[in-house]
Amino acid sequence: MRAVRLTRWGGPPVVSELERPSPRGEEVLVRVEAAGLCGSDLHVIDAGPGALPYRTPFTLGHEVAGLVAERGPDATGPRTGERVVVYGPWGCGHCGHCAAGAENHCDRRSESDASRTGTGAGLGRDGGLADFLLVPSGRLLLPLGDLAPAQAAPLSDAGLTSYHAITGIRPVLGDAGGGGTAVAVIGVGGLGHLAVQILRATTSAQVLAVDVKEEALALAADCGAHFGTLVRPDTAEALRGRTGGAGVDAVLDFVGTSATLRLGVSAVRPGGALAVVGSGGGELLIRKPGTLPPGLRISLPFWGTRRDLEQVVALAQAGAVTVATERFPLSRALDAIDALRSGAVRGRAVLVPDGEFVRS
Repeated sequence: MRAVRLTRWGGPPVVSELERPSPRGEEVLVRVEAAGLCGSDLHVIDAGPGALPYRTPFTLGHEVAGLVAERGPDATGPRTGERVVVYGPWGCGHCGHCAAGAENHCDRRSESDASRTGTGAGLGRDGGLADFLLVPSGRLLLPLGDLAPAQAAPLSDAGLTSYHAITGIRPVLGDAGGGGTAVAVIGVGGLGHLAVQILRATTSAQVLAVDVKEEALALAADCGAHFGTLVRPDTAEALRGRTGGAGVDAVLDFVGTSATLRLGVSAVRPGGALAVVGSGGGELLIRKPGTLPPGLRISLPFWGTRRDLEQVVALAQAGAVTVATERFPLSRALDAIDALRSGAVRGRAVLVPDGEFVRS
């Protein structure tokens, strides 16, 4: 089978020929029908030696959907021939967090063995930029029903992480039907455009989109944002102006640079919430007393729970969430990575089998 592999830190990835794996024990072999590309993939590719607790080589790709091709003798969950989406954070399966379905917070992830073997698909362990993916257990697979694999794959991170981040700020926003609150979404890319839709579907908050590109603001508008603004020196004032001067109740920062963190803090009201989702390497000084709004709640969402993934898949199945995708055949995976790096992708880049790309 083909696989897009990171063979050394600093890249570039290499398209390799590997032997198709055979599932043993609880393992399940998935024939990949769609694999999303993420900014996190670029962070992994560009990482220097020692920056991440993984060992090369491994296959990239942590947003995966496909068909159950083969099951190990002790496998549980979806049956052979069933279409599934893969829950990406692979924990130990036994600690308190994992038992509760929160493998994204596995208690044993920091242990040396876990670090050596990786933390999930495409993160130190072989991922889904390949013809087949070997999944450790059927507990990590969710049935898709009629949802198209190219729509489902990005939900396993872009949708899941956005949903999880929104769950964390929901106490300051209220549920759908309440009204009177506002949330700023900074960065309307692969995650941000899904966050806008999830916010519209699950809350009554006014959704204010912020980006550096007009095309991204147009995408935000297509997804239901009430207001959009480019990043300018007066962006915080523009956001406050939409709330009568008080400031937004919450900020979802899908960029995570020092500049966007400062913008978020400047725009949020006292008692509000800031969720830092993007991995832009920014820093925020937390000091009391200091300049942060009193009562500010700061969270660092990391993926989400299996229950979160079930919820976002259900939203997509109901038509409340639609992923804006740009498809590439697996044979052009390196071109897709370059397009993502250059900022040329609108929404989410998704790799599909070459034959499926031709048919579409």
